Amino acid sequence: MRSESCDIFCNVIDNFGDIGVCWRLARQLANEHGLAVRLWVDDLNSFAKLCPEADVGLESQQLRGVKICHWTAEAFHPLPQHLSCLRERGVADLVIEAFACRLPQGYLEAMAAQEHKPVWINLEYLSAENWVGGCHKLPSPHPSLPLTKYFFFPGFTRQTGGLLLERDLLARRDVFQNDVEQQRAFWRSAGLEMPGAETLKISLFAYENSALHGLFDAWSGGTQPVLCLVPEGRILPQAGQYFGDAAPCAGKAYSRGNLQVRVLPFVEQERYDELLWACDVNFARGEDSCVRAQWAAKPFIWQIYPQHDAVHWDKLQAFLNLYNAPLDAAVGQAVQGLWQAWNGESGAGQWWPAFIAARGELERHAQHWVRQLAGNNLALNLLDFSREIGRMHAFKIEGQ
Repeated sequence: MRSESCDIFCNVIDNFGDIGVCWRLARQLANEHGLAVRLWVDDLNSFAKLCPEADVGLESQQLRGVKICHWTAEAFHPLPQHLSCLRERGVADLVIEAFACRLPQGYLEAMAAQEHKPVWINLEYLSAENWVGGCHKLPSPHPSLPLTKYFFFPGFTRQTGGLLLERDLLARRDVFQNDVEQQRAFWRSAGLEMPGAETLKISLFAYENSALHGLFDAWSGGTQPVLCLVPEGRILPQAGQYFGDAAPCAGKAYSRGNLQVRVLPFVEQERYDELLWACDVNFARGEDSCVRAQWAAKPFIWQIYPQHDAVHWDKLQAFLNLYNAPLDAAVGQAVQGLWQAWNGESGAGQWWPAFIAARGELERHAQHWVRQLAGNNLALNLLDFSREIGRMHAFKIEGQ
């Protein structure tokens, strides 16, 4: 019997969030649920940062259970039957348009020509806003083709599609956090001895942020030793500037007062989870790293992707409203203050003492939060929904 097939289309807009989510979803659908998955991506160079064994010169390649296909501007105009990715298998049963990236016209026409129409889903961006639950799973008929697209929203409540969570992730996290040898191996791989319990370990993955120097001041002038691990990325030049280094790069180390900073190479997805698990507090950015920071069950600070029309502030506050609801008022205020200061790029250092003073309560809350979210699995929900729509399509054909 032929395996269910899935095509995921990803247009890399900026950074690694879009391709990070798509690559994670593709592997989960293929390796945990047995689907034959093709991931169409327009920027193989960005993809190769997440999957170092990828060959950016290949039209298609099989990696970690997923067929990776290069999505070029010419690839589907018209639909090229000679293209190797399509020659071996036509239109997929499940077609996922990630983040409204717009499917190629040639592929849409091929979808419309199928007797059994594929299930077409637009996987939306993550949001905690109230309106998301009402739009989740809504249909959108194509204006000229006999196709219907369905909107699928990730989220934090049962009214949404949930979050990506591999079936063994939380178990692997618990093993790591209870195995001193695994932890030592992680720190050795970062070129460090395992820090003592008295050292506060912080991961810092962030966009450019003018609040960084004030935060570094708070850490360097504080009473507790702080070790900050900074993966290569957009915040790195500002981190180097704080220490008077105009050319910061992986492997460099800095210190001032009670603060030590170590620059790590760009961290691929599997290694990023270990970084989060090994640290006491995590600064995350964008969508994918924000979700992984939550699964780590540690206190975290989210820098949401800034948008030119400032709508990201509404998204940030919607999440804070959910996340802070069970917290004591003073602790919730500390979280709110630090997150707003960090995203507003000013005053984060002033809010840090109140935030870290609540570390014990924030750790307990983070663990409860994970238990609350873990039962709402995006990949499972997406498959259940797509199969429901597929059965509905089949019923319509049989009834004709």
